[in-house]
Amino acid sequence: MGGGIIGISTAYALARAGVRTAVFEKAALGCEQSSRNWGWVRTLGRDMPEVPLALRSNQIWGEIQEQIDVGFRRTGMLYLQDNDTDASSHQAWIDNARTYGTDARLLDSAAARRLLPQTSRAWTGAMYSAADGVAEPQLATTGIAALARAAGAQIIEDCAVRGVEQSAGRVSALLTEKGRVKTATVLIAAGAWSRLFCGNLGADFPQLKVRGSVLRTTPIDTGSTAAINGKDFTCRKRADGGYTVSQFGASMADVVPDSFRLMRYFMRSWLANRSFVRLRFGKRFFEELSLPRRYAPDRESPFERHRVLDPHPSMRGNAQAWKKLTDAFPAFHNARIAQSWAGYIDVTPDAMPVMDAVPNVPGLFLASGFSGHGFGIGPAAGEAMAQLVQGKQTTVDLKPFRYDRYRR
Repeated sequence: MGGGIIGISTAYALARAGVRTAVFEKAALGCEQSSRNWGWVRTLGRDMPEVPLALRSNQIWGEIQEQIDVGFRRTGMLYLQDNDTDASSHQAWIDNARTYGTDARLLDSAAARRLLPQTSRAWTGAMYSAADGVAEPQLATTGIAALARAAGAQIIEDCAVRGVEQSAGRVSALLTEKGRVKTATVLIAAGAWSRLFCGNLGADFPQLKVRGSVLRTTPIDTGSTAAINGKDFTCRKRADGGYTVSQFGASMADVVPDSFRLMRYFMRSWLANRSFVRLRFGKRFFEELSLPRRYAPDRESPFERHRVLDPHPSMRGNAQAWKKLTDAFPAFHNARIAQSWAGYIDVTPDAMPVMDAVPNVPGLFLASGFSGHGFGIGPAAGEAMAQLVQGKQTTVDLKPFRYDRYRR
């Protein structure tokens, strides 16, 4: 269940393996964070357990692009540096990631500038991967879905899943708003909704939502196509000729009832990331307070009453991102902001996903909590989940993503 990049990638892998597969999406494919993210396909800067997923995904993105246009290009990616401390941090990451076969390397100032738009900032260099790149979020999920359908998968939109039926101690059916579907295996890939769905089954999954804001520009030629992490802003060239722009530090975590329920899991993360994620108390607290945590599968579910999470972007955060971008790269003054939007990112306490069987419910699996990293690794995550639900050896080690790592 869940028609985002993870659910659809899993369906694609299962269908290719000859497994009878159906995806149920409460609204439209990729309507939430899967179509609202930055569109990066990166190995750079990832937590080490995610690096094998990222490398495998880069391969699969290329295979997908050969079959259908999802906007995948290996544009190269730069993590810019202001000083020796940045360089040391990047070198440490490169040293750790080298065992996995990444192509990351440090560039000096002159080499980095050759890959950038004309800049007014004194960058001292960059961490660089030529193999990293981008894909188009507005194309990717629907494109992979087309391949999944061609391989035999059924994809049902506008059909919310209300619950899971169990018989003899294991999954026996999926309960949707349109009826009961017999199955022995269910994957929850519901993004920001996963915690609520798991909770109704008695599984306490520690996940919260963070609102990320993004903007895009009108088409412009800056002389650069590389994706850029400028430390406190990001930009990447889009297939339509514009740029997608965002800012580190513009993400907002609404204080909601779950913030208090999960404080013991997230407090350390909040303290460590205060410069990246800001807390805000507002109407979202009362909206989530009104959501039932338990609901009957024969009645309208919360997923039907709120089919799409469509938060307002932070105009202040986007304005700050735009100023930082134009200050660093004056060529962007020749473009204008064409659109701003936001989405809810599903986050876990350690900012890594859960990709595992759900304990005590045989036949139930979970792939969620990708913490803003899911788009780029989506194809490999789907491949791994398809292998897991079939009882096969996974290509990538999933032990770091086990469900019970938060249990204390």
